[in-house]
Amino acid sequence: MKITVCLTSGRCASLSISNGCTVNDVTTAAQNALQVSYLTLATADGRILDPQLPLDLQDEESLTAIAEMPILSATESAFLSFTSHGAVIWGRPESGGGLFQERLAVAQVQTTHSAFAAILKDGSVVTFGSSAVGGDSSHVRHRLNQVKEIQSDGHAFAAILSDNRVVTWGCPNLGGDSLQEEEQLYDVQHIQATDGAFAAIRADGRVITWGNHIGGDSDEVQDQLRDVQQIQATIGAFAAILGNGRVVTWGYPKLGGDSSSVQDHLQHVKEIQASSGAFAALLSDGSVVTWGNQKHGGESVHVQHLLKDVKQIQSCRHAFAAILLNGKVVTWGDPHSGGDCSEVADDLINVVAIQANSVAFAAILSTGDVVTWGLSNLGGRSSEVRDRLKRVKQISASRCAFAALREDGEVVSWGDPKFGGDSSEVQEQLRNVEQIHSTMAAFTAIRSDGSMVAWGNPQSGGALPPRL
Repeated sequence: MKITVCLTSGRCASLSISNGCTVNDVTTAAQNALQVSYLTLATADGRILDPQLPLDLQDEESLTAIAEMPILSATESAFLSFTSHGAVIWGRPESGGGLFQERLAVAQVQTTHSAFAAILKDGSVVTFGSSAVGGDSSHVRHRLNQVKEIQSDGHAFAAILSDNRVVTWGCPNLGGDSLQEEEQLYDVQHIQATDGAFAAIRADGRVITWGNHIGGDSDEVQDQLRDVQQIQATIGAFAAILGNGRVVTWGYPKLGGDSSSVQDHLQHVKEIQASSGAFAALLSDGSVVTWGNQKHGGESVHVQHLLKDVKQIQSCRHAFAAILLNGKVVTWGDPHSGGDCSEVADDLINVVAIQANSVAFAAILSTGDVVTWGLSNLGGRSSEVRDRLKRVKQISASRCAFAALREDGEVVSWGDPKFGGDSSEVQEQLRNVEQIHSTMAAFTAIRSDGSMVAWGNPQSGGALPPRL
């Protein structure tokens, strides 16, 4: 018997099938013919076919193939793809890589440096990856029910349950053990993390911290931590915005934990952005106050006169970039890592968004053009692809490269090839792309038909497993 299977995009395949085959058999044949990973088949009148049932069709009948868009997440060196058919992981084994297959209904995914934690739609949690940093949750699995949200500090996970209690696992000394704080961890509304410590905001505005001593110990400022509205973090310090617009900081002083030198200026704070070792606070009048490691952007004296009418702040590892209301950009921090945009300042007009990798920035203009600066060979220079950087709507970043998604669904990449900056080998496949995700050294693009394309370092997820 012959049938025709068509994607909603209009692409079709003619299949010859035997009598008595199941819908699942036809689905597999259609996936191979159309080169799409996951499909659901429906009749012309919209009836979804059960994969386990025998196929009941007439010769020459047509089916519609509905491509399933996978949920994609990434650790530093591995990708995880979820669909209703199951889960597949690829990349570095110690970062959660390898293969994993099971039918799971996933609602949300969180990662540490080398492990995944997925909240399923029934509120339970599954984990995999490096057991040292949260890949093994077996000792708390009986408590991981009705989970609402999971936060990560890179080494451990903290889950907020439906009753607003908290369950933690992973490296015990770096946030995976909250037993001493358990009685205080109630009515938790949100959790923020440094690289090794957690801070939980309760409904009463108080803050509970645990993990390493760099941020996990807030005893010296506990009396000040009242009516806390939000918390931001560098790799080693926290900054809390209070209801009155003031700021309280703690953690490693040289990484932003000491704000005493600017405390008088920290009033009417709306939001705080962080680099790896410094903070930048945006005030209600559009001005900015910075503190922390000077080499990471904690010193902004030389541009303070320009930091007026700021509407948004972005950061890379050691620098900041502020978008002003007039669409111009002001930068500060390590000049080699994006803290100096003087060479492209004339081109930075009508900027609508900025993306950062670890050492460079990429700005999208209102025209869809892109302007880059920072370490030139690691994403700061895009001259070789500038003619293709048109009508860009989104930019994704690995550690030292960028990938831009254009309105027409094509992708342009640049930066260090070892980090995904060269997509020439898969460029012909990078069409009709809807999403781009990244690890520290690779990218994966999801196309409109649900299929995926990967490039970059194979050990970091730059090569798809055969089943994809």
